[in-house]
Amino acid sequence: MEHERPDVERPESRDLLLPVCGVPPPYSPLLSPTRFFPLSGEPSPRQTIKRGKKNRFIRTWYEQRTATTAIGVIVILGVFFLVNWLMLSRLHEGRVWLRTGFAKNTYQIPKWVSSTQNVEVRRFGKSRRKHNGTYDRMLGLAAQALLENKREPKELWQEPKAQALAWKPCADQRSWSPDDGENGYIMVTANGGINQQRVAVCNIVVVARLLNASLVIPKFMLSDVWTDASQFGDIYQEEHFIKYLSPDIRIVKELPKELQSLDLEAIGSVHFISFKVTDVDVMKEAKPDFYMKHILPILHKNKVIHFVGFSNRLAFDPMPFDLQRLRCRCNFHSLNFVPRIQETGALIVKRLRNSSGSYLAPLDVHLLGPKSASSLILDNKSDPPAQKKASSSISSKYLALHLRFEIDMVAHSLCYFGGGEREQKELDSYRQKHFPSLSTLTKTKKFPSPDALRTEGLCPLTPEEAVLMLVALGFNRETRVFVAGAHIYGGNKRLAALTSLYPNLVTKEKLLSPSELQPFKNFSSQLAALDFIGCAAANAFAMTDSGSQLSSLVSGYRIYYGGGKMPTIRPNKRRLSDILLKNNTIAWNVFEKRVRKAIRQTKHVFARPTGRSVYRYPRCKECMCNDQ
Repeated sequence: MEHERPDVERPESRDLLLPVCGVPPPYSPLLSPTRFFPLSGEPSPRQTIKRGKKNRFIRTWYEQRTATTAIGVIVILGVFFLVNWLMLSRLHEGRVWLRTGFAKNTYQIPKWVSSTQNVEVRRFGKSRRKHNGTYDRMLGLAAQALLENKREPKELWQEPKAQALAWKPCADQRSWSPDDGENGYIMVTANGGINQQRVAVCNIVVVARLLNASLVIPKFMLSDVWTDASQFGDIYQEEHFIKYLSPDIRIVKELPKELQSLDLEAIGSVHFISFKVTDVDVMKEAKPDFYMKHILPILHKNKVIHFVGFSNRLAFDPMPFDLQRLRCRCNFHSLNFVPRIQETGALIVKRLRNSSGSYLAPLDVHLLGPKSASSLILDNKSDPPAQKKASSSISSKYLALHLRFEIDMVAHSLCYFGGGEREQKELDSYRQKHFPSLSTLTKTKKFPSPDALRTEGLCPLTPEEAVLMLVALGFNRETRVFVAGAHIYGGNKRLAALTSLYPNLVTKEKLLSPSELQPFKNFSSQLAALDFIGCAAANAFAMTDSGSQLSSLVSGYRIYYGGGKMPTIRPNKRRLSDILLKNNTIAWNVFEKRVRKAIRQTKHVFARPTGRSVYRYPRCKECMCNDQ
């Protein structure tokens, strides 16, 4: 069969001669294209078959790849939208009300109350699991676990990270000359309990240096919650405070006579020249430039200014290096308890360690002073007979537990703790008397439900929850437990679970005789100082509320002076709550593993995050030096 190429011009007749070699030219009309001589650019049949197969293979591969890619994209988008939906649902349930509001109220309103909208409780506070406040089944399992008398995990009594050893105290180092305080005088009347007042004192020291002002010895406000009239000199050594900080600021015990006649109670705003500045006038976490812009002009004009309250009124960041170091120097070096508190604190520590030939912990001298600390390694002839008898059978190690479960914390949390209608009426009455702003809000706004608050980790741990955590972590039944705290809500009945599982549980009231305790009666701040000493000197310290000022200051003190050898247990209440809400079904071995994992994740050694407290996280270049 002949094939014609219409796009190829035919040759003239004179070109139809065969070539000498006898092979016709490629375009000879005498021969059609063959498999031996295809037309120029035309593939042979075999090549055509191969090319067709190749094209079909490429087409099939491309179609399969396109389909696979499309499926992959669809799956990725599906996962993306699913994760976003879960996150938004979580936010919708609880996170929305974690905003701060009502900054100008006379009492701090819970962080989870929204100031911008009327939060609907049933919508945002819905919880899939109900909590009745009891743990009978889990407490029975915990008792069985203690009877097995397993060996304690090593990490219970030591820091888990070698990196902790690299941090050394260095806030005592100075790189500036003293200020003369010529711009005027600063007075402060700090509110709250002893630990909140301690923070206010160190913050005002920094403000005095910032404004080149002289600081008058701080005063403490009488609180209707703490009902303690103790002043600075009743708790801290005034002379040491003045002398130690003299290279930094000028401190005086009182105003000069020419200024004592001024009306320092004049009330006004910082925007109007006045002597008195309250927490309403100064924003929370105010930065240094706020004080330079608004407070310094008042100081220049009046030569004296009086801060009232001063609760959390100085930001941690941004802060110049030397001022931040001064903050640490004030907290860790200048505030020593008076000898009366140090001596009684030494008695508590000595009896807790329970041995006649005791030892000095890394921070004992700093905490108790050289004289009181030396009594820890002397013979305990003065101890009561009960203490001597116990010393022969109990290890000298002890665990301190700050059980932040006083009625003020319980009432302020708005959580439910299993006490029924009687509990609700009692806490409502307490809120009306001590937290009127919060009480009013509960009547005008809808709050998240107690179950939702618990799910988000916003409820203080109960004594039952605390003891379940300790058993799960592996503390054996013979562990010496020192419980710090004032009057636990519910009294001895509420402590029954703790005392039954850990019979060697004591408080300062049990460790001290009535005559030794008498000087501190009716002085809650001085009693809190004894708790501070008992917790700070412990071989291991466990907190139940990371937001507690005492727990924060104690954990920071142990980091600063502990030499990386004094572990602290900081439970993540949200994770722990998720585990505890399964108390009706969870197996003990599963509960134990999950609790240990949750606590292990909080024991990382890290530098202070930006904006966080140097009193709680002193591992930063301003407070501590890192050898690594």
